[in-house]
Amino acid sequence: MTEIDQIRQLDAMGVDFAGFIFYPKSPRYVLRHLAGEQVKKARFRLGKVGVFVNATYDDVMRQVDSFGLDMIQLHGDETPRFCEQLANYITVVKVFRMGENDPIEWLIRPYQDSCDMFLFDTEGVGYGGTGKKFNWETLRPAHIDKLFFLSGGIEPGDVEKLKFFEREPIARKLFAIDINSKFELSPGVKDLKKIRAMLDGVKGANK
Repeated sequence: MTEIDQIRQLDAMGVDFAGFIFYPKSPRYVLRHLAGEQVKKARFRLGKVGVFVNATYDDVMRQVDSFGLDMIQLHGDETPRFCEQLANYITVVKVFRMGENDPIEWLIRPYQDSCDMFLFDTEGVGYGGTGKKFNWETLRPAHIDKLFFLSGGIEPGDVEKLKFFEREPIARKLFAIDINSKFELSPGVKDLKKIRAMLDGVKGANK
């Protein structure tokens, strides 16, 4: 998110989390748009999630304090030890960008005890989200004993696919879905009508 008014509107809709990207190479780099004090003082009900890529411990903790973050996502090459250090102070989500044949259980095993949740996204060049569709079927045979976010090019027409995925045994640990580029008017500026429709669809699927 890059606009304080949009965050307020999402909060009023009942969206659970809003993401703030602290990766300078991202077109959604939040520090070009918002000051931490603005966000911290707003006292949103939704959770504030900071997205970091290979940041230092001090940099992460500085922004956690400045923005009043509730959770962080680590999208880089962060080690289990680094995750563990941060997890002493804040909820840590480690991101795994998956290819079709990646050994999921082998990749997540070192992080099992050092972070709080996982996020599964699509493999791509560089860091951060790709906007490309993630083949959720690759998760089906895996044993994932930790809450996870589902990401990877999720778009407005995916409600029925998500409903189907939620019936899978692997989805018992599904914590949230992560949407971004397919719901934007421009980088960091969301299409609120699309988000409202998606939210209504997902809530309807869970009734």
